[in-house]
Amino acid sequence: MSRLQRLLLRLVLYSPARVAKNLAKVADYRGPEGLPNLWQLGLGVMRMHHRVLFRFDSVGTSGDHPVRKTWRARALHNRLLRFPFLLFEGAVAPWDYTGLMSSQERLTRHLLGAHHDGNQFVYDLQLAGCYAGCLESIRDACRDVVDGSDPRAEWLRDLTVYEGYHEALLGAVERALAQTESLKQEEINDPDVSFWAYLKWCARQPPSAASTWRAWRAGRFSVADGLQEASC
Repeated sequence: MSRLQRLLLRLVLYSPARVAKNLAKVADYRGPEGLPNLWQLGLGVMRMHHRVLFRFDSVGTSGDHPVRKTWRARALHNRLLRFPFLLFEGAVAPWDYTGLMSSQERLTRHLLGAHHDGNQFVYDLQLAGCYAGCLESIRDACRDVVDGSDPRAEWLRDLTVYEGYHEALLGAVERALAQTESLKQEEINDPDVSFWAYLKWCARQPPSAASTWRAWRAGRFSVADGLQEASC
């Protein structure tokens, strides 16, 4: 790997060694075949950055559920105002777009505190399933919010803004534990929704900085859509 490629990976993945360590856990859980390398994961992160910049309405919003009627939820409906509270709670980590730097505890905080529209939380649940006991911890924490036994339940409900979020999350965790599919057919291959689809998207991309440059120069690669041909 060239020095330039190592530098670019550090800028995009922040801690490539930690990402590689957790990717090895994914390989232990699912098998190593078809997994992307670190450069390909970095291209996936760039795709996510593009989504936040140009498809920002797909992050942290809901068109299907009403905003909670509390004053906090109405105020936090503004995503710019909500963001610092999400950072303070550890519910978002802008340096960890893949989730592969996150501990099990941070995955739990992320799911409980950051709104995921529709089935978008399945991405994190699929990742959590690679770690022993993580799904059970998320289920138990979510139950405490739903039944009100968590003293911070109302705050977490307001932080996720929309009605019914934690109930939907609890149902999805229970389906994940029962190994029952939560995704619709059209979502299974959507890298915005499925962690497995995200890994597949990454694995289809150029395997190095040099091959990415060649594909981009030839008009066969873009951050938003990835590689337009099977090889480069």
